[in-house]
Amino acid sequence: MNRSRLAPGAGIVTAPGGRPVLRTCEGEFLRIDTGHVGPGELVDRLTQGEGQASSAELDRLVAAFEEAGHAVTEPRRPPLTGRTVHLLGDPVLTEPLARFAAAEGAEVHPATTDDVTGLAGRRDTAVVWCLDSPVPEGLWDEADRLPARHTAWLRCHREGAHTWTEPLASAPGDVTAAHVRLRRLAATAAHRELAAYWAGHRTPDTGPHPTEPAAALIAALLTADLIAWASGELRRGEPRKGAGLPANRRLRRIDLRDLTVTEHPVLPVPEVAPLPAPTARTAP
Repeated sequence: MNRSRLAPGAGIVTAPGGRPVLRTCEGEFLRIDTGHVGPGELVDRLTQGEGQASSAELDRLVAAFEEAGHAVTEPRRPPLTGRTVHLLGDPVLTEPLARFAAAEGAEVHPATTDDVTGLAGRRDTAVVWCLDSPVPEGLWDEADRLPARHTAWLRCHREGAHTWTEPLASAPGDVTAAHVRLRRLAATAAHRELAAYWAGHRTPDTGPHPTEPAAALIAALLTADLIAWASGELRRGEPRKGAGLPANRRLRRIDLRDLTVTEHPVLPVPEVAPLPAPTARTAP
């Protein structure tokens, strides 16, 4: 029989006076009332596993740890197990992302622009597109349709010294790339200039391009968003405790010069009914 062990990230601390205290995965400290169970028995059971002494009271105490998520009986499965990730874009970003996603259990495949339409409607599948440049107009229009058919859609791009990671969209009504553009235009007084920049009316790009550490940081942030999607966090509508904004409502900006990350909340843009056509007026 498999015995419970402390969940990854959790630990038991001996506080002054000899009382055991649980440090949770989130960093909280919770006092443990062991009743008639010796603290050493509980620690042995939750750290050494199978073959340790047992009692009905100890079993009840361990079951309470399991129910609260502080102990587990099964080995940890990588969080992206059973998920497929299709990658497009620039190798400086897709190569580290492929390694990170595979390390977390994902099945990773390279993809092309022509593949995107055929991926729509595939559940447990994510399409991730990474650009080391601004996004050409219309490039992401087809991929923006993926969430309406329950295929996850995640992307990032660079504008000058900043790389933007956009919210992960996985269901109808989530934030798309088009929504992000509209929200960013609405948030700046220089909306005409920003639109011209996106349209390509600019001087040639001078970088800076992501260094290896910067690319690793961006890939790690994107992997975290994929894990949030795979965990069901987005369907529950709120992030894991302490995780900040949910991944489907979070726009990140990474400054490639000093690797600082800022987060901005972003919401979908509701559809607006077209204006009615003008009616012809007849002369009196």
